[in-house]
Amino acid sequence: MTNRRNVLAALAAGVALLGGAMTAAPAADLTKATLRLKWLPQTQFAGFYVAVAKGYYKDEGIDLTINPGGPNLLAENLVATGADTFGLSGGLDSVFAARDKNLPIVCIGISHQMTPFVFVARADGPIKTIQDFKGKTVTTWFTGANHVLNAILTKNGIDPALVTIQPQQVSVTPFVDGQVDVITATRYNEYYTIKTRMGEEKLRTFVAEDSGITFPRDTLIVSETTAKEKPDLVKAFMRASIKGWKDAFNDPKGAVDTVMAIAPTLDRAHQEFQLAEAKKLMVAGKVAEKGLFWIDMDAVKVTQELFLNAKVISKPVDLAATFNTSFLEAIPLADRKP
Repeated sequence: MTNRRNVLAALAAGVALLGGAMTAAPAADLTKATLRLKWLPQTQFAGFYVAVAKGYYKDEGIDLTINPGGPNLLAENLVATGADTFGLSGGLDSVFAARDKNLPIVCIGISHQMTPFVFVARADGPIKTIQDFKGKTVTTWFTGANHVLNAILTKNGIDPALVTIQPQQVSVTPFVDGQVDVITATRYNEYYTIKTRMGEEKLRTFVAEDSGITFPRDTLIVSETTAKEKPDLVKAFMRASIKGWKDAFNDPKGAVDTVMAIAPTLDRAHQEFQLAEAKKLMVAGKVAEKGLFWIDMDAVKVTQELFLNAKVISKPVDLAATFNTSFLEAIPLADRKP
């Protein structure tokens, strides 16, 4: 009986080792790949960092390096030229603009399912409705947020020419000091700074969704070559990324720890707020039904029409060639749901 137990134990150990070998590829067999972010390390990207830290990409056979973004680094260009394998680009506006310039990129997933931008005014000021934007000074970023602003104004029957729209500085001080009537803020970043300095009760916010408009952002992209020649790599990347994000949602403290280990000078309270806001953006829309990073083609089509009307793009893009849901659909729906 003892010998039989020993044999069974040895067989079990062998099976366990074999299973481990099958799930974690040897280092020599890992495929090197990079992910170019749209900005510097912060919890807006926590799920990717968590997936690296927990070895999820390596489990999928990928040796992934995360490259930070910056003001002069465009993920679309870097992915199109092959300098980076994957990219987290600005949003649908970035994808459409890139394809309009014939850059061979493909969107494989969308992180933020609702518009991350809000337009902020003083609660006790003269601006009560969108109509009050006329004749006022509004600052915004001319990297996508300006398209959201123009769409909101147009949808409400306001000619954008009637609003003084100026480039926005990095600092929110001009708004805090009363030099600007309306400021643009992301839900997870600048809005935190403004409400911390002024008090949330002193603020009034305007969002695109109140005007029946949604601008999904933070789009995952690959080159046409990668999508065509390395579909298994793309699927593996998406599986690992989704696992990382689900872990970040389930253990936000651990996710913040992971990001701050990379960027220790970040403000922890801000990063906790940012991750909570990022989750709201990522689980909105059809995600409960379709899973994380879903590409809502209805929203894509509406956005293209807005961009065509605003002459952001010169002609319609080939949506079938630009947006590919097959990599997500290859993952079981239960695994994609948050």
